[in-house]
Order: sequence, then C-alpha cells, then structure tokens
Amino acid sequence: MSRDAAGTTRDALLHAAREEFAAHGIAGARVDRIARRAGVNKERIYGHFGSKDKLFDTVMNVALDELAEALSQPGEDPVEYVGQLFDHYRAHPEVLRLLMWESLHQRDENLPHDQRRVDRCRAKVDSLASGLARETGPEMGRLMFTLIGLAAWPTAMPQIAQIMLGDLAGDPDDPAAMREHVTAFARAALEKADPR
Repeated sequence: MSRDAAGTTRDALLHAAREEFAAHGIAGARVDRIARRAGVNKERIYGHFGSKDKLFDTVMNVALDELAEALSQPGEDPVEYVGQLFDHYRAHPEVLRLLMWESLHQRDENLPHDQRRVDRCRAKVDSLASGLARETGPEMGRLMFTLIGLAAWPTAMPQIAQIMLGDLAGDPDDPAAMREHVTAFARAALEKADPR
C-alpha cells in the first residue's frame, strides 16, 4: 500500500471513528461500524492504531489539536476566547461529546496522553494569568476551567436550554444571543475577579 493510500485510509478511519465515538462512546463504539463507514476492513483499524482505545486516543488528540489551532490564547482577550470556544463547540459539538464520553469511560484513570494535555492546559492558565496581570495558581486554574465550562455548557446540554428557554431555544437568532450572553457574563465575571 502506498503512503498516500495509507494516509487516506487512516484519515477515513479517523473521520469514521470520530462520528462513531461521538455517537456511542468508547464502550458502545463498534470497530466493524467504523470500518464499514471508512470503507475498509476492520483489520486496518488494528494495523493503524493497535486497538479501539488507542484509536479513541488518536481521535481525541486530533480533535483537541484542531481546537487549539482554532483558538487564540485566552490571555490575549479572555472574553473573545470564550466566544471563540463557544463558536467552536457549536460548529463541532462532537468534540464536547467525545470529552464527555472520555470522562465517563476513564473517570478514575490517568489519560494516556495526560502530559500533553496537562502542558496545554497549563499554558492556557499561564496565558490567562499573564493577560490579567495575575499570578498563576489555583485561582487562575479555577477561572480558566469556569470560562471553558461557560462556553461549553449551552452546546453540551441543549435539552436543558430547551427547557429553560422554551420556544426561544428554537429561534434561529438564539445562538447569537446565547453567545452574546455568555461573553457578557464572562466579561462581568472577569471584571469582578480583577483586583485592579
């Protein structure tokens, strides 16, 4: 198999696996469905990734790499960062589903790519602290975690939005209104948290 064909097969498997894992989680995903969606024999999954869990890890790494590339650092403009994150999750809701499935599946285990993710998260916290002219520490970590949650929650829990907003949740202008609300909330929280 040529390198181009191997790359095409790998990309097809990653695309199919992303859909499968987002829909069914790690435990519920089936390698035969992934292979069928990718148009290849399921042995290709093991040849390229070794196991279903390693395939999931690769899917997560790719999704998180895409997320990191799509966003500025939070310290540049924390409010805009929240808006960008909100936009990314709206455009790619499967990323949130993958994160939630991962959390449910590996609740008490260290993640296999833990150090890479730790470094990336610490860089976000450091960036936020720098942008706010504050010391990096637990408070900045909690603030970064809360800002991420604020951006993610509307996409992660659409059924709760439907209950709380009723008919307004179906309004085509609502995503813009929700984005404005989330960023305004972040702005107010950041102003309150700023001791200057």
